[in-house]
Amino acid sequence: MTLRRALLSAVFAATLLPAAMAAPKTDLIVGMAAQDVGKLDPHLAVSTIDRTVVAWLFNGLVRFKPGSMSPADIEPDLAESWEASADKKVWTFKLRHGVAFHGSYGEMTAEDVVFSLAKAGDAKRSASSGDFASFEKVEAVDAYTVRITLKQTVPSLLGIVTNYGGGFIVSKKAVEALGDKFAAQPIGTGPFAFAANTPNQALELVAHKGYFRGAPKIEKISYRFLPSNASRDLAFQNGELDLEFGNQDQTWVDRMKKLPGAVVDVFEPGEEAILHLNQAQKPLDDLRVRQAIAYAINRPEILKFQGADVSRMPGSIIPIGNLGYTADNGLPQYDIAKAKALLAEAGFKDGLTLKVVHTQLPNMLAQMQVVQAQLKRAGINLDLQVVEHATFHQMIRQDLSAIVFYSAARFPVADVYLSQFYHSRGTVKTPTAVTNFSHCTAADAEIDAARTEPDGAKQIALWQTAQKKIVAQMCAVPLIETLQAWVHKADLDYGYELKGSLSLGPLITETTHFK
Repeated sequence: MTLRRALLSAVFAATLLPAAMAAPKTDLIVGMAAQDVGKLDPHLAVSTIDRTVVAWLFNGLVRFKPGSMSPADIEPDLAESWEASADKKVWTFKLRHGVAFHGSYGEMTAEDVVFSLAKAGDAKRSASSGDFASFEKVEAVDAYTVRITLKQTVPSLLGIVTNYGGGFIVSKKAVEALGDKFAAQPIGTGPFAFAANTPNQALELVAHKGYFRGAPKIEKISYRFLPSNASRDLAFQNGELDLEFGNQDQTWVDRMKKLPGAVVDVFEPGEEAILHLNQAQKPLDDLRVRQAIAYAINRPEILKFQGADVSRMPGSIIPIGNLGYTADNGLPQYDIAKAKALLAEAGFKDGLTLKVVHTQLPNMLAQMQVVQAQLKRAGINLDLQVVEHATFHQMIRQDLSAIVFYSAARFPVADVYLSQFYHSRGTVKTPTAVTNFSHCTAADAEIDAARTEPDGAKQIALWQTAQKKIVAQMCAVPLIETLQAWVHKADLDYGYELKGSLSLGPLITETTHFK
């Protein structure tokens, strides 16, 4: 080989060397539609903003297989196995050994599980306390065995202790040491750990190297707060974001699909947006006014506004796909003349105005503005007080709004949705408050009876009767079910197929990586 050829070969090899030896990217940058994070205590995390990220920080006794939200796909998480008594009232969970909490908080044991489930069942310390009403006691049999005894059987015990809502396990030592600060400095067992939070800018997470399933391939996550849709989309388009919370409308989906190197994720659950009508406030204490609102809602128009790829028409006051769902419930269909006639009969022939607290979260605000326009046609004016999303959640739980627009998905068994939103035990500003914003009492008997009914067919019949009674009392008006919409760069691999996620965002696991 001549000297010239040797030099050229060396130069050519040198140009290839950096690309061949380049280390894979390990920092994930996420754009979220938020002004700031709310509460990172998993038992208090109720907004999409918080629910998405706490699922990266915590585990449950069991979990939904990543990418799924089907009860058939529940698998071991912090518990490696479990068994139930013949009557399904006593459940025994065998815990994994050597599961480490983040930082210096040591090994997770049965003591932490007992503490966590007691906390999750305490209305003062949990937004999911209603789910634990049937728990009689939770005991640590030994350091790695937990026994749960129920007062009566429940539709799905595993659904309560999965990696969602009250099922997340926290560090007893950390909660007791940090007190109120725990909601801002969470300690879990998940693949990622809290590092820092810069208010109104970003939440920083780092890989939990001692994660029991193995060290994550992603080293750092920057969870950036970008409330402006335009700013967030521009940042993604310019390559500043790897993963973005999207807009749940057809125009956004179509536009993002056209971007080079972009992959749009549309996945379950379909969050059902519902107007909860506060019967404790005049004039909504009058059934005719509530019925007028129901007849003024044009669901096909809302569906057209949102788009068929990201939404579907609801048929009941619980979501489609829930065990026990029925569309045969007498739900009023759009009839503007009927709405006006009912208002006049109730003494409001010239219309009325209702003061409503609502979130500034873009997707929910856009949907509520459509509702506002529809109700105006019937003479019902909504005076919207638009506030930051965390403030919205605080205010509606203080019973400060005549109508509460709430978009939610829950474990897909009718009991959960019915108990939280429509049983008197769940009424806001009561000791057992959950999310009954309407002060509904129509179907308490059926909801309670279904919880302990051993016959599956009879149980479903009770849930269906409950829906009919709630619709007859017009506690709430379903609007639309909207699927989750996110977008990610093509080089980001979740490590699983994303079909559903009850945390409302992609689960970032130890297998998630950049190609």
